Amino acid sequence: MNEKSPEIKERVEIEEDVQKPSMFKVLIYNDDYTTKEFVVEVLVTVFHKSRESAIRLMFSVHQNGVGVCGVYPLEVAETKVNVVLGKARDHGYPLQLGLEEE
Repeated sequence: MNEKSPEIKERVEIEEDVQKPSMFKVLIYNDDYTTKEFVVEVLVTVFHKSRESAIRLMFSVHQNGVGVCGVYPLEVAETKVNVVLGKARDHGYPLQLGLEEE
């Protein structure tokens, strides 16, 4: 270190208030046109449910009108919704999904 420049011995501590991201439920709604098989497929492929769990959720949605596919940070939830809606439109299904803050 150069003798002309003073040595800096000051320690700076930074406190950050780190907050968990808001979480959002991805909701899937029953309709009279989307096949049960298609719903099970997207629950398995997009939401990583086991086939048995996907079938149970599909029947619950069929009976109750709505069900929760999963809970994710906003960006992940939006991506999953967009992927499923794209797949549904590609297959000609009017499947609807929504988000609800937890």
